[in-house]
Amino acid sequence: MLEQPHFGRRLKRLRLERGMSQAGLVGEGLSTGYLSRLESGERPPTERAVAYLARRLGVDASALTGPSDGRSLTAVLAAVTSAPPGTDDTAILSRAVEEDAGDDPAARWQALWLLSRAADRDGDRERERVRLLELVELSDLLAAAELRTRSRVRYARCTRALGDLRAAEPAAVEALSVARAEELSVADTAAAVMVLIDIETELGRLEAAARHVDELERDLLPGATPALAAEALWTAAMVSDRQGDHAAARTRLETALELLRGEDDLLRGEEDLLLWTRLRAAATAAALQMSPPHVAAADRWLSEAAGVLGLIGTPPQVQELRALQAHLAFHQGRLDDARGLSHALLAEDDLLLSYRDRVRLSVLDGRLTILAGRVDEGIAVLEQLGRQATESGNLDLAAHVWQSLATTLAGLRSRRAPAGTPAPGHSGGSRRSGGEGDDGAAAGQREPSFRR
Repeated sequence: MLEQPHFGRRLKRLRLERGMSQAGLVGEGLSTGYLSRLESGERPPTERAVAYLARRLGVDASALTGPSDGRSLTAVLAAVTSAPPGTDDTAILSRAVEEDAGDDPAARWQALWLLSRAADRDGDRERERVRLLELVELSDLLAAAELRTRSRVRYARCTRALGDLRAAEPAAVEALSVARAEELSVADTAAAVMVLIDIETELGRLEAAARHVDELERDLLPGATPALAAEALWTAAMVSDRQGDHAAARTRLETALELLRGEDDLLRGEEDLLLWTRLRAAATAAALQMSPPHVAAADRWLSEAAGVLGLIGTPPQVQELRALQAHLAFHQGRLDDARGLSHALLAEDDLLLSYRDRVRLSVLDGRLTILAGRVDEGIAVLEQLGRQATESGNLDLAAHVWQSLATTLAGLRSRRAPAGTPAPGHSGGSRRSGGEGDDGAAAGQREPSFRR
């Protein structure tokens, strides 16, 4: 039988792969305390416990107790990193991490880094968070400034995607503190600043976000690569837009796109199509967030991104593309298309969107429900989303929800008003439902940011 602590690590991996909690796994046959001690390696497993847990997991007992292949983590890591493109060695590497004796923390750090990226690629953010937590601990043990910063930046991004801004903010603050103290590269420092700006913006701390934007543009942009500079300018544009400075937001976005266009040939030459596509999807999201939205430009960039993501995009990226298509259809006045896209995506069993993007898509769905005549149902959905966002501290997201509700109801009232009667807050004139310049777009409809 596989000895501890390797048995416990393998048991925990199998449980997490199936999305089971400790209570869900033990059922009525074992206690959660006993399972916790098994997973931590404190207790050796009995044959009865192995048989019971294997049945609950739906695997043969050998999946829990079978011997390792005898290779060290370093050897497995070498094989994985040198494998031909397209090879998926995640399971092999994960098993090697479980059975690792911990003699080489640097090798373990690299293995966990690869596994966290695989979890991110698959949209499994809970598993990514578990990997990143250990990465943060290992980076402190290794006392390597670059690793400390990078692991915390990734952890901040992951927890932000999960909607846990209370965990994300201190990680981002610490990442930036280490990067500054150790005078790390422009890329490492800018990554820490940008994730902190995103978090501060979502927390509603626009003044703090603006100060970090000033630092980003003053101290870091001059030494940044075109791709990094474009991402930084996009981040800055979102802050300007939230502050109501739409002209500055448009200028920053247009400058970023000029940089991206200059990179097109280089990126294609390096066959980094995913980066090329991600930046276009990010530009699409940013254009839809402008006031008023740049719908024609968003349509063009999203079409370019769709051509690549449809072929090589990861499952989360494909879902994010479909969410952007739903938001774009709404702005173009194609409400039936927007409704069909949002309904289909929200009904998927395995929805991989970030917390923020799920909420924004649900907001869109609620608005469409109101516009379809089911007013009370749509209002109830939006009110619940607004309360949840407020309670979780996502104040920018909460403001988006309440503003969307108010804007939709005002637009509905405007359409029902007698001819020639201006709606509250409007100077009169007709508006096409859902399209560019309509009550939804002009009043600041915000769409989801393509995750970085």
